[in-house]
Amino acid sequence: MASHWLVFGLAACLVGFSAPQQAPQAARPKAAEVKHQIQPMRAEDLTLEKLYRSRPYSGQQARGATFSHQGRYLAYLWNPFGENGADLYIHDTQTGQTKRVTSMDVLKVYDPPEITDRFTKKAGEREKQIDEAQAKVDAQAAYLLGANIDLDKWDKAAIEQLKKEDADKKAKAEAERQKAEAERKAKEQEGQKDQQSQQGQAQGQGQAQGQDERAAAGGPPRRVGDGPGRQAQNQEKEMWEWRDELKKRQEKDSVKPSDLYPGVSNFEWAHNSDELIFAYRGDFYRYAPASGSIERLTNTDRTGRLVGYTPGDDGYLYMDGVGIYKVNFNNGRQIQLNRALVFADDVEKKYAVQSTELSEDGKWMAISATQQDESATGAGGRGGQMMQQLQGGGGAGARGGRQVQIMDFTKRFSESRTVQREVSDDRLRTQATGIFIRRVDENPSRQQGPVIAFEGGDVWFEKTPISFSKDGTKYAFATWEREKELLKVYLGNTSETDKPEVIIERKGDVGHEVVSTLAPKFTPDGNTLVVVLDDVAKFRQPMAFDVETKSLRPIVKGNFEAHTIMGFSPDSKFMFLLANKIDPAAMHLFKVGMAAGDMELVGSRDDYHRSPVVSQNGAKAAMNAGNWMKRNELYVIDIASKNVKVLTDSYDPEWHRVHLMRPERFSYTNRHGDKIEGYMFKPKGWNASDRRPSIVYVYGGPLGDRHSVEIDSFQGTGYLFGMYMAAKHGYVTITIDPRGQSNYGRRFSDANWEQPGLPQTEDLEDLMKKMPGYGVDTKRVGLTGWSFGGFQTQYTMYTKPDLFAAGIAGAGPTEWENYNNWYAGRTIGKVDRSKPVLKKHSLIPLAKNLRKPLLLVHGMVDDNVLYQDTVNVYRALLESGKESIVDLLLDPEGGHGLGGAIKTRGQHKKFEAFFLQHLGRAK
Repeated sequence: MASHWLVFGLAACLVGFSAPQQAPQAARPKAAEVKHQIQPMRAEDLTLEKLYRSRPYSGQQARGATFSHQGRYLAYLWNPFGENGADLYIHDTQTGQTKRVTSMDVLKVYDPPEITDRFTKKAGEREKQIDEAQAKVDAQAAYLLGANIDLDKWDKAAIEQLKKEDADKKAKAEAERQKAEAERKAKEQEGQKDQQSQQGQAQGQGQAQGQDERAAAGGPPRRVGDGPGRQAQNQEKEMWEWRDELKKRQEKDSVKPSDLYPGVSNFEWAHNSDELIFAYRGDFYRYAPASGSIERLTNTDRTGRLVGYTPGDDGYLYMDGVGIYKVNFNNGRQIQLNRALVFADDVEKKYAVQSTELSEDGKWMAISATQQDESATGAGGRGGQMMQQLQGGGGAGARGGRQVQIMDFTKRFSESRTVQREVSDDRLRTQATGIFIRRVDENPSRQQGPVIAFEGGDVWFEKTPISFSKDGTKYAFATWEREKELLKVYLGNTSETDKPEVIIERKGDVGHEVVSTLAPKFTPDGNTLVVVLDDVAKFRQPMAFDVETKSLRPIVKGNFEAHTIMGFSPDSKFMFLLANKIDPAAMHLFKVGMAAGDMELVGSRDDYHRSPVVSQNGAKAAMNAGNWMKRNELYVIDIASKNVKVLTDSYDPEWHRVHLMRPERFSYTNRHGDKIEGYMFKPKGWNASDRRPSIVYVYGGPLGDRHSVEIDSFQGTGYLFGMYMAAKHGYVTITIDPRGQSNYGRRFSDANWEQPGLPQTEDLEDLMKKMPGYGVDTKRVGLTGWSFGGFQTQYTMYTKPDLFAAGIAGAGPTEWENYNNWYAGRTIGKVDRSKPVLKKHSLIPLAKNLRKPLLLVHGMVDDNVLYQDTVNVYRALLESGKESIVDLLLDPEGGHGLGGAIKTRGQHKKFEAFFLQHLGRAK
């Protein structure tokens, strides 16, 4: 389940920043200079309107960073704060220079002028909309403080513009009518000069005479269609009509992301030379840093996805749907590599291509295909589209499910839209899956059958992508069968007919979070297959399977998570691995010895390392890295010399005015001996003997590789609102990661199984025992959380009704039997598709125990956690007589994170008022 992450950016405080070469723009001071130029405002001047302003303080993070195969160049996609789209930048590690390759000005020569004009126009409209939105927010805040402000001035100005446009339109129409009438009269007069019949002349004279009489009377000649109806249309609209017209215009003119300049979507380096191909608006372009010239490769209206160069760099590969196509540079010849599977009429199972993986040498491909007959797929079945992507959370996807109605209340009368949803008691229609190993051969050859097939039906089945060894002689993948609690890893010799063998098998307690991280990877020499498991230390860590001896051993040791493999050294002696060995609140990149498991840190221990990449020669690394003191920027690191260079500057320096405080890390031990991590904001003048009000932010559910206490996370409530309440109102605000969160090992990630909410509540109870030492009045502590945290807030307040003085629960799944099967069936408890057994975890029967004030918050068009979950628990609260202590905050247009009528600042203004009302102010 997605967490409520409202992340805001900061300007980086980085010493030695070297600005990349960019398209002409106003000179920007370096971040290190800005740090000393901009001072934080006084706490009493900080407002939520300033903290959650309409224009976020954050820019975009660099993405897609990749070294050229020789390791000299680093390419990445990024643009400075305030610019639209992500352009291509290339950093030369030899010279230390960075060049901006693309921009709207550079690429406009490849676009029709109308496209560039639209991008420019829409960007201007977007800027105006942002500025106007902020002006309205500031005006409303001043109005509430008693200022004499006309809150209608924006609507009045917009309506006056509409009136002018309407008047201009009518005047133009009238001018065109008069012109047409004059042309008609001239034509009639011309006709009269011809020798027409006497009767025709008389009729023409009579019509002209009647029109002349009407004209002489002061009105235009009467036409067909004139009358009371047309006269009414020409009357001035009433104000309510203008307001309706304005709303329609605003909806029509609202700028969408697709209206703005997109920049480059992706790129791929050549294998044997320092050149790359990048994709822009569906077309492909070739670029070499040495020459600096751009060559257009395609010019179509089709949108393809770039795959990469051919092994010999004589062409490139791209995808169109599920098809992979090879294009030759010299002659433009194009062929499809993964041609459609063909079957005789009497074959029992007919498969269709769903995904394809190519070996690095370009000689082999592995095709994952699914059965296409109606009995397997059923109505609405879509498992084949999702089954291949076990990684990334969710994995298996829906193969059945039902239709759920989401109501839209924005129209005059409410309407509904339908979304697909698979819950725990839905019958699955999993498609049978076959894996075909085929030679990449341009000449047609007889198709062999699948090397292995998996039956479908009413079962939950997931499969990782298929990984080839570097030389293409071996391949591997893993599968997970949930009903059987069976995890398997397969290894095969590359052949169109040989069946792969099961080399690792785990049954039963395998750890639900392993499923999304275990994808096998070969070392470059092909002698070792590395798989992430957690059955040794109960932490997700890499295991080495020796292909020759068939032996399995752990690579690293210790109580930490290390589940993301970033690559290997060319000699296969070292692995690059992300792990939180140093700090549970930060993942770091390590160079790990494959033999002894020794771990060498790459980069700063004070930063969280995001999306790191390592050059193929193992000499250099790049990563987005930062912490609460300096926000994430892209770094390039020489691993041997430890030399570091910062390549981006992504945040508005104005952030320094509102970033008044930094949190303090802490931890405590719960009743079971587990270490619970947290951070807190202590207000100015804090003393351990104080008895201040406090707010605790909690999530509590598994998130794959995320949690709340991360040293570079500026989460919207736990961090930003917590900072605000501490600085402005003297609260002690706390964020913790109780059991149930990810990245703390199996004891945490499996804690919710068959008892969701209970372990977290125990950890919250143990936290409350520590509160007096944190300067907190335990009678004035509030609890809040979003999504799973919204569930957790309610569970705690229903089961321990005197523990917290007030709570705010955002978009919480109160009825797990109605939540998505892929999450609930993996993290909450066993499912039974004959009945909704997860109903035993419903909060409805517990709601009657509420004793302290509770605010329920939900977006009414939320298709993740359904709005009905809050409606149903609210009904139960009303039925048990809780009217005086329960309140609702609903966003009629909001989704899972709101964002409709209620923006982030409005949400937190309500939070502020609620907690001040029920917890009071610090003395």
